[in-house]
Amino acid sequence: MSLHLHNTLTRRLEAFVPLDSQCPTMYVCGPTVYNYVHIGNARGPVVFGVLADLLRRRFGALRYARNITDVDDKINAAAQEQGVPINVITDRFAAAYRQDMAALGVQPPDLEPEATAHIAQIVAMIERLVASDHAYAAEGHVLFSVASYGEYGKLSRRDPEEMLAGARVDVAPYKRDAGDFVLWKPSTADLPGWDSPWGRGRPGWHIECSAMAAAHLGETIDIHAGGIDLQFPHHENEIAQSECAHGGKVFARYWLHNGMLNLAGAKMSKSLGNIEKVHDLVRRHPPEALRLALLSAHYRQPLDWSDALIEQSVRTLDRLYGTLRDLDDIDAVASIPGNIEAALDDDLNTPQALAEIARIAGEARKSTDVAEKTQLKSELLGAGLSLGLLQQDPAVWFVRGASNDDDARIQALIDERAAAKKNRDFARSDAIREQLANEGVLLEDTPQGVRWKRA
Repeated sequence: MSLHLHNTLTRRLEAFVPLDSQCPTMYVCGPTVYNYVHIGNARGPVVFGVLADLLRRRFGALRYARNITDVDDKINAAAQEQGVPINVITDRFAAAYRQDMAALGVQPPDLEPEATAHIAQIVAMIERLVASDHAYAAEGHVLFSVASYGEYGKLSRRDPEEMLAGARVDVAPYKRDAGDFVLWKPSTADLPGWDSPWGRGRPGWHIECSAMAAAHLGETIDIHAGGIDLQFPHHENEIAQSECAHGGKVFARYWLHNGMLNLAGAKMSKSLGNIEKVHDLVRRHPPEALRLALLSAHYRQPLDWSDALIEQSVRTLDRLYGTLRDLDDIDAVASIPGNIEAALDDDLNTPQALAEIARIAGEARKSTDVAEKTQLKSELLGAGLSLGLLQQDPAVWFVRGASNDDDARIQALIDERAAAKKNRDFARSDAIREQLANEGVLLEDTPQGVRWKRA
């Protein structure tokens, strides 16, 4: 079976055929870095990281971009509250995000564009939209004219009244139509801003992703992915502005959306305050168990997050690592079984893949034949590899303290400390050094950089 993905745009399961059979392209909406992300924000990076690995196996290469939004009103508010430039906030929480994703086994994307590094591309895209009458300037703002794009709403399939009701801002008097959205807005002296044909200002959220995707992946990309909460208005607006800026070219050919996490029956969100931060969870639980929990339901379905789910995931990994421990005297090389590939080819059916892993482990526990056990261990390791699981030494898993001794996590903290020192945030720098010292990690600042060792 070839890879099939559910395309939100068409509401159908479709065979995936990339524009370039040697190297597909994929863009995933990344974080706005003003605070630690919650576990719901990690579902997309985990699931679409599995897809990235699958695409590389299928096609040999992949250009995968996941952006960093580092200019935003929430970032501005956090910076003003602390009396620091915005990069002090964004550098700190971008480093924390990378650290938290690494703890969950999420591999870095090929490209990690930051909005502030793409102001020139953003301004150029807005200029094209103004020149083609898809956007207009008004009172220092530039707005996209929704009425100029006849296909607006084709992704979310909302009617105009519904879309207006879903708008997240009050209707401004300078808008021609209530549904028009901001591409550029003016900045007062106390806010970050950049020169533009419309005065000093900063970009709107939606245009950032369109400009970064085009700059790194081209005017038409294969896959655009993100949370279902981004379908409207963010992704709807990305389609409109991108296709209008590029002469009607298709922006993204396949749209993938992961479902939300629910906590105590309600959607997990910062606005509701019912969140579990990844930064805290990876210190309280084995990160691999959190990863397994995020993969336990199909990515398009909602996932009920709870302590019970985490505990069940820990018990599942106990059994699987116990099986590998029992096979410790068997030499085997990881090989991904065909049934696992078939499950992932079926719109990333991770529950089916996990069921297959359980079956393989069960057969391995019962087997008495060395050749068969070798084959089953190979399949078990390969199946785990396809989901980013079962790659630790079983002895490390059963120690349970592996997350605190993780070299990548320690290096991420050291990088965060370096960024804090660069931004003269010495309180944060000292706090990181103290945290590492309490964990038995000693730092030595040298002309060649920071060296560290365990006491």
